[in-house]
Amino acid sequence: MPLYLTEADVEELVTPADALAAVEGCFERMAREAVENRPRFRHRLAGGAFAVMSAVDHELGVAGVKTYLAGAKGTNFAVVLFDVEGAAVQAVIEADRLGQLRTGAASGVAAKYLARPDASSLGVLGCGWQAESQVACIREAVPSIQNVVAYCRTEKSLKKFCRKMKAEAGESHRDPAMQEIVVTATTSPDPVLRGEWLQPGALVCAMGANVRSHRELDNVVLERAAFVCCDSLENAKLESGDLAEPVEQGVLDWLEVHELQEVVGGDISGRADPEDIVVFKSNGLAAWDVAIGAKAVELARQRGVGRDL
Repeated sequence: MPLYLTEADVEELVTPADALAAVEGCFERMAREAVENRPRFRHRLAGGAFAVMSAVDHELGVAGVKTYLAGAKGTNFAVVLFDVEGAAVQAVIEADRLGQLRTGAASGVAAKYLARPDASSLGVLGCGWQAESQVACIREAVPSIQNVVAYCRTEKSLKKFCRKMKAEAGESHRDPAMQEIVVTATTSPDPVLRGEWLQPGALVCAMGANVRSHRELDNVVLERAAFVCCDSLENAKLESGDLAEPVEQGVLDWLEVHELQEVVGGDISGRADPEDIVVFKSNGLAAWDVAIGAKAVELARQRGVGRDL
């Protein structure tokens, strides 16, 4: 029978370490061409949108769809998983927490493979809910992280975030930007990170802007970067203003943009020098939702969590 998991169930079951392992495994299977992923499609609604994205993970034997409706009264997410061999619905999962974890885990994987091996500082631009899992998963992936510096424009949110995540409050955007790993996790339509602030050797994980009209990175970030990668070139060309606009302006060429799966799979090295500035642009893949959803179902069956439909 299909399993139903609530947000509380997911919170109880899935840790940042679980999410990191699930998403890293997904990238490994993507490198082996064992995963088919379809980009997000947004249906327009009055005052919002209804989004659908899907993937098939042939090695896991699971197919799935991630869908959500964003409107004036909020946003709700769901993942539906299917057993490929049995052609049956495997699970229905409330997926807000699931999505937060898989997005943080993707940055964690990028940090594991692309940050300097001795990286000890993390900077976060943005203090929202998504930023929390960015910190948790990058800490899990890079145990050498000792200091976290955060900044957002709302003082109350900044203080709350720093208390919860044991971070230091920056005085401006520049303070997080000067750390060894820099995460942008904002809703800003305009750049919040300037390339001139970055220190040699920095890794930038940009995950906040996933519509083509929005940017978190200015052109100098891309000009200084020795290596640029994304979660999916197909997705990036549709959704990444951070990459598409620099390409249109001649600052970057799509031929210079790699996919993180190439690094995880060992096809390319990514970082060539400790002083290189490296960029990972994340938009979010349904393949991650399928992988982490499958992990949640596995854990739920082991522990007797959730209810049968």
